Amino acid sequence: MTIRVLLADDQALLRATFRILIDTVEDMTVVAEAADGREAVDLAVEHRPDVVVMDIRMPDTDGVAATAAICARPELSQTHVLVLTTFENDENVAKALRAGASGFLGKGVSPEVLLSGIRTVAAGESLLSPSATRALITRFLAAPDTDGFLALTDDVKTLTDREREVTTLAAYGRSNADIAEHLVLSPLTVRSHIQRAMAKLHARDRAQLVVIAYQSGLVKPHRTPGG
Repeated sequence: MTIRVLLADDQALLRATFRILIDTVEDMTVVAEAADGREAVDLAVEHRPDVVVMDIRMPDTDGVAATAAICARPELSQTHVLVLTTFENDENVAKALRAGASGFLGKGVSPEVLLSGIRTVAAGESLLSPSATRALITRFLAAPDTDGFLALTDDVKTLTDREREVTTLAAYGRSNADIAEHLVLSPLTVRSHIQRAMAKLHARDRAQLVVIAYQSGLVKPHRTPGG
């Protein structure tokens, strides 16, 4: 299957560079380019891409607002947003994750990392394992420091003990393989728990599941389970 990519960046030279890179690999193609967030939303509706590679800082409608608009549209439920940013500690990245982005990368990454990131997001996974991403989630998405199950939302309360445990470990950037080893489960079983948790919490992907885990108070930033 060919991954259909929409590029959204106000710098034409950067878009052209990304297009050349993406079009050189057999499993991807660029279907459209947008110079600002509003155009990105319009082109996403028109082309239904698998992945939108989204810049944060753009004129008119920025990448955060565009991400929220794309992720809010039912007809774009299969479109995933990969945010690119010059500053990996930018608070806007956390806002984009809250808006529904599936992850982010710094603009200084290698071509191989960018292509791998697009493939990861297109597969419905998220880029939440790097320490920089965990730091963003901890700093900007953490809920108030309240303890106890009573602080959790009704949706979170529907999770089983195992689903909460797996979700918590995922929120700290653990991969399915890491979680499986820690809990002595198969990776397939872990994936099933993640998928059920996503369904119960109405999360469109793993990134949004992690955001919900922090915002609901299920996960606290001052402790690392299994660490």
